[in-house]
Amino acid sequence: MNKFLFIISFLFFSQLNAVEFKGKFIQGHFIIGKTNPNTKIIIDKKKVKVSKDGYFAFGIEKDRKLNIVIKEGNKTIIKKIQKRKYKVQKIEGLPKKKVTPPEEFYARIKKENKLIGKAREIDSDLSFFKDKFIIPVDDAIITGVYGSQRILNGIPKWPHYGLDFAQKKGTPIRAMNNGVVTLAEKDLFYTGATLIFDHGHGISTLYMHMYEIFVNVGDHVKKGDIVATIGTSGRSTGPHLDIRLNWFGARLDPATILNIQQ
Repeated sequence: MNKFLFIISFLFFSQLNAVEFKGKFIQGHFIIGKTNPNTKIIIDKKKVKVSKDGYFAFGIEKDRKLNIVIKEGNKTIIKKIQKRKYKVQKIEGLPKKKVTPPEEFYARIKKENKLIGKAREIDSDLSFFKDKFIIPVDDAIITGVYGSQRILNGIPKWPHYGLDFAQKKGTPIRAMNNGVVTLAEKDLFYTGATLIFDHGHGISTLYMHMYEIFVNVGDHVKKGDIVATIGTSGRSTGPHLDIRLNWFGARLDPATILNIQQ
């Protein structure tokens, strides 16, 4: 009898400590994990933070083909990654310097890329990443999706890593979640008026091409706060908001935090 109770107790304890995942193991997807708060989690040899209530986060890059290896304490979990098909998007009418920038802009672009990269590498203890995100613009039309191959003025360029919401200039933009402003720039070469918000554990969101910005670096914002307005700054052919989702250097699909079907 005691042996039977021991087995039942062991199984119950094991289930309580089993890692849980919210999200799909598909290219470009964002995933939240839940485990015992004291458990060490390693994703592909990278140790990740676990919050006081046991949450952690990671993402799967756009073109990843290999299985993902997750170590939970002494246990190894291997997840197969599903492939996606991406669209092709042609955009005409861009100024020539925005498609292929003249050499005199190279130093500026390099400097701006470093600013963005530094903000994306922040690994804070915030745990807002586990909360529900909201769509940042009301009544907008989605005109660009993650992963699409961009052909600009007939020239193939980098894929699009964001989600575009078209609306008229001056339309309010809301914070998708609680967070801290880690970058607030009014005029970057490619992205124009740009904001980055830290949501904790390497998860950040980036807003681009805006007209006005109402927050500064270091500000704490709440979900739903108006942080900017729609514009067409930077490399843009019309008023819209381009949002990005990052897990450190990995560019993820913003639709996966907004439950938007593509």
